[in-house]
Formats: sequence, structure tokens, C-alpha cells
Amino acid sequence: MRMRQSLAQYEAAFREEAAESVQRREQLRRQAVTRSRVRRVQRVHKAGTFRFVLLCLAILATTIIVTVAMFQALAILAS
Repeated sequence: MRMRQSLAQYEAAFREEAAESVQRREQLRRQAVTRSRVRRVQRVHKAGTFRFVLLCLAILATTIIVTVAMFQALAILAS
């Protein structure tokens, strides 16, 4: 095995390593974009679910309040 490599071999190895580095950076950037998109979708979904539950509770509370008020009014009118 030769212990010395020619300058051309060093340059070729450097170019190969530089190309791999560019590919690795691009892959990491794409992964970061994907993770960011997934987190945004999850955040929007969670907020939408919370708003829906809040809407259902508001409708339920309104229904209960109106029912109680109607029976109170009916009791007052009947007596």
C-alpha cells in the first residue's frame, strides 16, 4: 500500500467531500422545512379542535341558560 497520495487524489477527495457536504446540508434543510410544516399543521389542528370544543360548550351553556330562563318565566306566569 502506498503511503503517499498524489495531489490529484487529494483534490479529487476534497471535491467529493465538498459535494457530499452540499448534499448533506441540502438534505438537512429539507428535513427542517418538513419538520416545520408538520409542527405548523399540528398546531393549527390543535387550535381548531380547541375552538370546536369551546363552541360546543358555548352552545350547550346557552341552551341550558335559555331552558332555565323559560321554565322560570313559565313558573312566574303560572302562579
